[in-house]
Amino acid sequence: MGEGDVLDINVYENKDLSTTVRVSSNSTIRVPLLGEISIKDLTVSQVSAKIENLLADGYLVNPQVDVFIAEHRSKKATILGQVRNPGQYEVRGKITFLEFISKAGGLTSDAGSTATIKRINESGIDNDQIIIDLEKLIKKGDTSLNLPIQGNDSIYISKAKTYYVSGEVKKPDSYKYEQELTVIKAITMAGGFSKIAAKNKVRIIRIVNGNKTVYENANMDDPIFPDDVIVVPESFF
Repeated sequence: MGEGDVLDINVYENKDLSTTVRVSSNSTIRVPLLGEISIKDLTVSQVSAKIENLLADGYLVNPQVDVFIAEHRSKKATILGQVRNPGQYEVRGKITFLEFISKAGGLTSDAGSTATIKRINESGIDNDQIIIDLEKLIKKGDTSLNLPIQGNDSIYISKAKTYYVSGEVKKPDSYKYEQELTVIKAITMAGGFSKIAAKNKVRIIRIVNGNKTVYENANMDDPIFPDDVIVVPESFF
């Protein structure tokens, strides 16, 4: 329990002592007869036991107290990476992965194809790490990937991988990488060849094992990988 949580406190056969309270910023609640008491780092059952002990000390004989969490306000999850408003947000009730992204303003144009949910329990111990394929979820509508978000979750939206097209194309620039990309698809994304492009002399510059490798006279169906540079030279004929 934490700041903002709403608790229902029921004292058996003493309705006048039953109450609904909100946990304060310093982890205290105000209970009839007892006044303000601290519940810092206590579980629901421990809060029940504490109130029972305090009421038994001069107020009631064998008190029975039930405590229920009426509203969770203290549960929060963090979302970082390629969302418009990264940060920490409250987790109220049931909220899905896509709904939580919406709370953070949605994905940026640089969002990649994966999201990672790092799940941490209340003791601060890592329980699980979940990878979500954003293309399957968003583009293909696989709603089985739209998982519920829990308190203490840490979500990271990856940045898209890119490739570069330079030289004699209409829109030389860096572009967002997609699966099954080929030379001709990459050049099409860059607006196509210019009028003076040497279409048969396209080069691919690729980093392989830390070393720059140049592939001359690339075929249009050759695959393109993240961080590749496609160079379209000028034709002199």
